[in-house]
Order: sequence, then C-alpha cells, then structure tokens
Amino acid sequence: ADLYERMAQELERQGLGCECLGGGRLSHRPQERKIHVYGYSVGFGRADHSVTTEKLKAKYPDYEITWADEGY
Repeated sequence: ADLYERMAQELERQGLGCECLGGGRLSHRPQERKIHVYGYSVGFGRADHSVTTEKLKAKYPDYEITWADEGY
C-alpha cells in the first residue's frame, strides 16, 4: 500500500491517475532463476497472477516463473 500510494501521488502530479487491481507477493530465488507469484493483499484483494506471470516471463525468459492463489 505504501508503494502504491507514493506512485499514485506522483502520477497525480503529472496529471495521470491509476487504480490498484489487487496485490500479492513474489518469491525470487536468483541462484535458481525462479520467481513464484502468490498470495493476496489484505487491503487490495488478489491480483490476477496469470497476468503478472506473463509479464515476468516476457522480461525474464530465462527464469522459471510460476504462480498460485494460495498463500499470504
């Protein structure tokens, strides 16, 4: 929430707006080249982790990237 609020304020100063569509967590294991997207935000609910995963796969094609709705 802290990051979102700071970014929303910065965007507002530039005449733009934003909306948080949910949250979650990342587990990053760089030595194994793995990222796991999971969980939810108490304040914002659960993001669509499949969207996050696809964006990460495009940016990090040499990583194994997975997701699950379980966990907090």
